[in-house]
Amino acid sequence: MDTTRTATIDVPPHDTRTRDARPRRRTLIQHTGWAYWPIAFIARLPFAMMTVGVLMLVVAETRSVGLGGLTSAAVGVGVVVAGPVIGDLVDRHGQRRVLVPVGLANGILLALFPLIVMGGMPEGAVLGAALAIGLTAPQAAAMSRSRLLTIIGSRLDPERRGVTTTRIMSYESAADETAFVIGPFLVGILAAVIAPWAPIAIAAVLSFGFVTAFALHPTARVRPIVGDAAAERAPIRAVFSTRILILVGATFGVGMFFGGTLTSLTAFAQAQGDEARAGLLYGLMGIGSAVLALGVVLLPARFAARWRWILFSLVLTLAAVGYTSAHDFSSVMVWLLVMGLGVGPNLVTLFSLAGERAPAGRAATTMTLLGSALTLAQALTSAVVGWVAEEVSLAAAMAVPALAGVIVLCLGILNAAASRRAPAASVPPTSRETAQMSR
Repeated sequence: MDTTRTATIDVPPHDTRTRDARPRRRTLIQHTGWAYWPIAFIARLPFAMMTVGVLMLVVAETRSVGLGGLTSAAVGVGVVVAGPVIGDLVDRHGQRRVLVPVGLANGILLALFPLIVMGGMPEGAVLGAALAIGLTAPQAAAMSRSRLLTIIGSRLDPERRGVTTTRIMSYESAADETAFVIGPFLVGILAAVIAPWAPIAIAAVLSFGFVTAFALHPTARVRPIVGDAAAERAPIRAVFSTRILILVGATFGVGMFFGGTLTSLTAFAQAQGDEARAGLLYGLMGIGSAVLALGVVLLPARFAARWRWILFSLVLTLAAVGYTSAHDFSSVMVWLLVMGLGVGPNLVTLFSLAGERAPAGRAATTMTLLGSALTLAQALTSAVVGWVAEEVSLAAAMAVPALAGVIVLCLGILNAAASRRAPAASVPPTSRETAQMSR
C-alpha cells in the first residue's frame, strides 16, 4: 500500500508499523489533501441557503409573511428531527453510504420546491415539501467536524491532537460563520438579479454537485482504528447526557441570536427606508465574527474553554443590549461589530467542547445534534421575530438577540459550575488527551 497518498488514511489496523510510524507524523492536511477544504466549504452552502431561500420564495409568490415564516420553520423542524438520526446512521455505516443518497434526495426536493410553490399547490403541500427538505438536509458542516475529529483522534500523534483539535474547531466555526453570511447574501443577490426561485435552484445544483463530491471524497472512508477506545461505539443515549445537552442548549441560543439579528436588522433597515442594506450590515458582523473565530487558536491554553464561553457570551450579551437601543445605521454598525467579537469565539468553544465530550464512536451524532439545534433556532426565531416586528414593535424584535445572549451566558455559567464539580473519571475515554483544555 502506498502510504503517501491521501486515500491511505484507512491504514489497515493490523499494520502497527505503518499505522504508528509514518501516518502519525503526517499533518492533518497531508491526510485530507488540499482539495478537501474547498469541497467541504461549498458543500455547506445549500444548508445555509435553504432556510432563507424557502422563506423568500414563499413570501414572493404568496405575499404571506406568515406562511413564509411557517415554511422556514418547517425546514428547521425537519433538520432537528432528522439530524440525530442521520448522525447515528453515519456513526454506524460511515459517511459515504449515508450522505450520497441523502444529498441526492435533498437536491431533488430543492429542485421540485419552486414548482410546488409557483404551481399554486395547497399550503399543506408547501409545508410538507419544506419539511422534507429539512429531513434530507445533509449537514456537511457537522459531518466535516466529525470526519476531521476522527482523523485527528486516530491518525495524529497524541501530543498533537489537542492543539490540532482547537485549530480545526476554530476553522470550522469560521467556515460556518462565512457560510451563514454568504448563504443569505447569495439568496438576496440571486433573487434580486434573476428571480425568487433562483436561490433554491442554485442550492439544488450545489447539493447535487458538491455534497456528492464531499460524500465521495477519500476522507469519508476514515474510521476509528480497531483496538482504540473510539472504536467501541457508545449507545445512542450517551449522546443525551447533561454535559452534551448543555452544549446543545447553548448552540440553540446562538441560533436564536442569528435568526433574531438577521430578521430584526431587516425590519430596522426597512423602517429606515433602505431594506437592501440589511444584508451588508449582517455580513459585516459575520466577517468580524469569522476573523475572531480563527483568532481563538492564539489564546493561551490556560484560558480554559469554560471561561472563554462566559467571557465571550458576556461580550455578546452587552453588545446585543446596545444594539437594542440603536436608532441609526452608524450605531447599529458599531454594535454589530462588537457582537461579532462575541459570537464567533462562542461557536468555536461550543463545538470544541462537543468534540471533547462526544461519547466513543458518536462524534457525528453529537455534531449533527448541535448543528440541528443551531438551524432550528435560527428558523423558528426568524419566524417569531418577523411576527413580533410586524404585530408588536421593532424595539421588541431588536431585543431578541439580547435574550439569546443571556441564554448562552447563563448556560455558560451553569457549565462552569458543573465542570468544577465533575470528577476526572467522568471524562469520556475518547477525549482524555484534550480534556485538560476545558477544565
